[in-house]
Amino acid sequence: MKKSKKEMSLDFFSNKKKGVDIKGKLVVGITQVAVLLIIAILIIILGIIVYEGREKFSWEFISSFPTNGMTEGGIFPALIGTFILVVVMSIAAVPFGTITAIYLTEYAKENSKIAAAVRFSVRTLAVVPSIIFGLFGLGFFIQFLGTGIDKNFNGGQLHWGQPNILWASLTMSLLTLPVIIVSVEEALKTIPRELREASLALGATKWQTIKNVVFPGSISGIMTGTILAVSRGAGEVAPILFTGAAYYLATLPESLSDQFMNLGYHIYIMSTQSSDVEKTMPIQFATTLVLLILTLSLNLVAVIIRSRIRRKAK
Repeated sequence: MKKSKKEMSLDFFSNKKKGVDIKGKLVVGITQVAVLLIIAILIIILGIIVYEGREKFSWEFISSFPTNGMTEGGIFPALIGTFILVVVMSIAAVPFGTITAIYLTEYAKENSKIAAAVRFSVRTLAVVPSIIFGLFGLGFFIQFLGTGIDKNFNGGQLHWGQPNILWASLTMSLLTLPVIIVSVEEALKTIPRELREASLALGATKWQTIKNVVFPGSISGIMTGTILAVSRGAGEVAPILFTGAAYYLATLPESLSDQFMNLGYHIYIMSTQSSDVEKTMPIQFATTLVLLILTLSLNLVAVIIRSRIRRKAK
């Protein structure tokens, strides 16, 4: 018995719907497998680091200096050096990046050539390899700026024309600057244009609108983006190789013109140039664990700040 045209049409659409359902389930399954794979890789990496570094990880390890060719002792100088680096880097990068993002979002016109040039520069900086920033810091901050300061103000005596924590921090701030600018700009764009227009219609100035309407509404996104950028900079090594990081220092940095130890660079040195690489393996994993805790703590701070600000806003 032949089917009618209506029945044939229903069968066609039914088969087509089944095919779509199968494809949809396949896409969902592949996505779930990918997510589980990423989580599994993360758990494996963290598990290895925690397992290998658990014996060495202690308060004594965190609060003592390395000894005996860095095969014994702790990482206190590297921890303090990393902390100072992050603080100085944040002071240099966050205000400048925030001001730049405010200009691009609130003041620059859509067809502004200056804004287009700034955005092009930001995109270019974002894809530059980190080692290039290190070479730039060596050439500009140390050999040009630092040497110039020594010649004009220190009678040629070497003081600023050498690697130190200030030049390393400024170099690192250039690395994180594109991330800060983009994150702050995206956070500012989340505020509806109608709120800005309403504020201006009520007689507020441009700056009053930004300060009282735009900034409070986007502060959670701004804080999250900047802290994530800073946490990324805390783990970078290449930009500070030539600009301030030291192999080993028996003292803590007393000023911004001193060299410093860094957690990331400390791991690199112990894994490649230690007098006994095998013997320093527990120290390497314990140092990596400390660096991960520091980075994750910064990320956790970003999450807490964002949730509190959102709760207050509601």
